[in-house]
Amino acid sequence: MSKQSYNPDEKECPICGSLIWGKGQKVMIEGAKITVCQVCAKHGKKIPEIPLQNKNIPFREKKPTQRKTYKRQEDLLQKEIVMDYAKRIRNVRTKNNLTQEQFAQRINEKPSLLRRIEAGKAKPTLKLAKKLEQSYNIVLIKDIDEIEVNTSEFMKKSTGHSLGDMAFIKKKKK
Repeated sequence: MSKQSYNPDEKECPICGSLIWGKGQKVMIEGAKITVCQVCAKHGKKIPEIPLQNKNIPFREKKPTQRKTYKRQEDLLQKEIVMDYAKRIRNVRTKNNLTQEQFAQRINEKPSLLRRIEAGKAKPTLKLAKKLEQSYNIVLIKDIDEIEVNTSEFMKKSTGHSLGDMAFIKKKKK
């Protein structure tokens, strides 16, 4: 009998842990785009592959652009918007006796965006939240709370973990 050797080019399915033969299937499972084996592809919505552009189209050379450097990018990754942002923004606007249009004009944003944010239909970006904090002296950004999870009780295998070890997959109803 021949020994099977592990090839680092072969991918492992993040759901079940088996090897993916060929390219695998790109699917959307609970909002995450992942490449899985054919068996696990039925648990998600298949994402169609986009064909490559025609090679006969002449390539336009791009001019080198100066890259933006972001200050404290690591700090922004550790921040999030507070849950009651809509209420806080509406309160500061009414406290200053401003209309939504005046409020938006002071921070150079569209009034429609602020209407959606106050209604809770849109979430402000970290950049916009920072601008609102500086302009109106309110707190909209907080540090992300980290929670440690003991995964040992959910794991099926002792070595090599996959997403399927921790996820409880719901079967689709036909």
